Amino acid sequence: MKVVIIEDEQLTAKDLAVNLRSLDGDIEIVATLSSLEEAKVFFQTPPSIDLIFSDIELGDGLSFELFQKLNLNIPIVFCTAYSQYALEAFNTLGIDYILKPFSKHSIEKTLVKYQQLQQRLAPPTDQYASLLQTLKQQLNTKSPSVIVQQGDRYIPIRGDEIAVFWIEDDYTFAYTFEQKKHLVPQRLEALEKLFAPSFFRANRQFLINRKAIKDATQHFNRKIQVNLKVVFPHSILIGKLKLSAFMDWLAEQ
Repeated sequence: MKVVIIEDEQLTAKDLAVNLRSLDGDIEIVATLSSLEEAKVFFQTPPSIDLIFSDIELGDGLSFELFQKLNLNIPIVFCTAYSQYALEAFNTLGIDYILKPFSKHSIEKTLVKYQQLQQRLAPPTDQYASLLQTLKQQLNTKSPSVIVQQGDRYIPIRGDEIAVFWIEDDYTFAYTFEQKKHLVPQRLEALEKLFAPSFFRANRQFLINRKAIKDATQHFNRKIQVNLKVVFPHSILIGKLKLSAFMDWLAEQ
């Protein structure tokens, strides 16, 4: 079986490819594409492909924008970390999905479903237009969600339940108002786009919820320290270059 992966996170794409090959030694990863533009060029000459695994939100747009324009008769599995609202839309269209972070079991279930539905083709472009609108509406809501994994369960957590996102040892975590720490699959850059303007990117490490801010105090070297309403084990500092933008954002909320 020939497979194409569309995913802009290298580690995620590699993890998916490794799991696919371990589950079926006959799977050939024909290409791993990291952007809509790269995929557009690749599919200009339709290759012999059996299945596509595609992320939803890439660095240069939503993958539905690509599939809406292309005339592909190739089944597509969406790799997503969106809330159940979006996943219900996928089910309505008969498109399978796997949640990030991936598990070998979830990928195996998808392959079994593909074998059972091997004759099904990708939905027509008007259905992609409808699904694209659904996703855009979700992205524009005031409280989108992230999916976190707890054991064998995948749980959506609304943005208004999260006090801060942060990076630690190259992993991204969410810290809730209930003071619980959760690993999330997205990069901080993607979360910044998803949760703006309710969240502010304090620096390379922290993305903070306005509702979580108690106050801000002067710090050394013209920086300020953001103090949260919850007990948080890390100091959040905002440098002088971002100070004006932070104050403007704080005043607008």
